[in-house]
Amino acid sequence: MRQVTFEGAGGPEIIRVVEAARPEPGDGEVLIEVAAAGVNRPDCLQRAGAYPPPKGESPIPGLEVSGRVIARGQGVTWPAEGDEVCALLGSGGYAEYAVAAAALCLPVPKPLSLVEAAGLPETFFTVFDNVFTRGRLKPGEALLVHGGSSGIGSTAIQLARAFGARVIATAGSAEKCAFCRALGAEAAIDYKTQDFVEAAREIVGKTGVDVVLDMVGGSYLQKNISIMATEGRLVQIGFLQSGLIENFDFRPVMLRRLTLTGSTLRARSVGQKAEIAAALREKVWPLLESGAVKPVISASFPLEQARQAHELMESSAHMGKILLVTGR
Repeated sequence: MRQVTFEGAGGPEIIRVVEAARPEPGDGEVLIEVAAAGVNRPDCLQRAGAYPPPKGESPIPGLEVSGRVIARGQGVTWPAEGDEVCALLGSGGYAEYAVAAAALCLPVPKPLSLVEAAGLPETFFTVFDNVFTRGRLKPGEALLVHGGSSGIGSTAIQLARAFGARVIATAGSAEKCAFCRALGAEAAIDYKTQDFVEAAREIVGKTGVDVVLDMVGGSYLQKNISIMATEGRLVQIGFLQSGLIENFDFRPVMLRRLTLTGSTLRARSVGQKAEIAAALREKVWPLLESGAVKPVISASFPLEQARQAHELMESSAHMGKILLVTGR
């Protein structure tokens, strides 16, 4: 099979496509003939040497795929061979064949093509777990989403609106702000030309926002806290800025009884991630089946153009998901 490999650690120039042996599924696993794989920022971090795969995972990058099941390991009752699925992976998605835990496979929603479904797992698992489980977002509450035009952001906007919450998004241009509003954001703030704290206060008033989903970190931490409502929840899922904070004022956390939390997904056990998969199938998959929400695909590249896909990801010029397509 063809697969992507990184020759050392560095920039997109170290990406290569090579021939390799096809993997085989183990107990509780399936082998997927990959139609497409999602490209995510953790893939870029892995390429740079800053986010290695968990122990036992493939060195091949790629956290999500869609495709057809062509073989099953012992103990698998679903999916069946021939089923079209999308799947969350610990690694290994940038290839023509990938092994996935059966418990982390989900059926392709009817309105979506097999390729489009590759844009579902990583962002939908991440958003559902962080916004609704950890962030405990409820109908009528206000969610502030940073990076609203990203794959995570576009998913968070849609799901929060579908579950009856108000959504405010930040993005880096007028075009990206319009994109966020089109997805259902009540308001979108251009952080390059506006102070998002002041702009958010004008929208929500003294009440503040109930949940903040942040992937920026750094200087955003104190700003996020300053606009959070009493009993508000900040959920940290990334650090585009340095994760080290000096002179942090903890008093608002105490006085307003705020919750600061966060998570990573990749290193969790299959069992823990399977709980998220089951919740998605019950609560979110009906929304995908009805067309109420969908992955927004910004660009698709053939597997041989993985370098260009990473360059686009790191440019932040995209709006929505970036995919690699195998042609299978």
